Amino acid sequence: MSSLYRNKTSALQRIVFVTFFFFFFKIVSAHDVIRDLETMSRSDTAILYLKLGYKHILPLGFDHILFVLSLYFFSAELRPVLWQSLAFTLAHSVTLGLAMYDLISLSPALVEPLIALSIMFVALENVFSKKLKPSRIGVIFCFGLVHGLGFASALNGLGLPQNSYLSSLVMFNAGVELGQLTVIVTAFLLVGRWFGKRSYYKRFVVVPISLMIAAIAFFIFIQRVSI
Repeated sequence: MSSLYRNKTSALQRIVFVTFFFFFFKIVSAHDVIRDLETMSRSDTAILYLKLGYKHILPLGFDHILFVLSLYFFSAELRPVLWQSLAFTLAHSVTLGLAMYDLISLSPALVEPLIALSIMFVALENVFSKKLKPSRIGVIFCFGLVHGLGFASALNGLGLPQNSYLSSLVMFNAGVELGQLTVIVTAFLLVGRWFGKRSYYKRFVVVPISLMIAAIAFFIFIQRVSI
């Protein structure tokens, strides 16, 4: 009976997983080249920038994926990571908006290495911290400000239509958030759901994965400062 129950549960989770990615596959398939933005309707433009924001995380935002995974693996529960994701989103929305309105500007040569360092910091915190501290929200918010400048560099390359500037900016942010949530839900379905409450979770899941992420982030940092 228990075996039958596990099989049904596993099948249900596979269905949820496939359905989730089928839905977001539509979002990922954004146009690679934007043409005639000014002639597009507001609704079409909003959908386009939602797709572009999502695509900037999945599949293009490898460094941002590593950052979100670092947020998740410290605690396999969804609530703490969703609060951290919200703080991150609020922060990068602020700097992205200010940068797109030319109110702040920072060279990508500085921003991109800082993003790599932020990933390494959070990953190593997962290894050496014994419990999730409230101060982590503030740290994530500060790092989100830096990541927002990274998003601005990407969005500057795409441009924003003057007839729907603000709405396109908001929808791009919404797409980024959907991408982050996809990463979190995927990590939960693949790892957290099965191992999150095990006594060995930190030792055999959090520590090795976080060390691997930190090593990759360090490599990215060296690569970016060498350019």
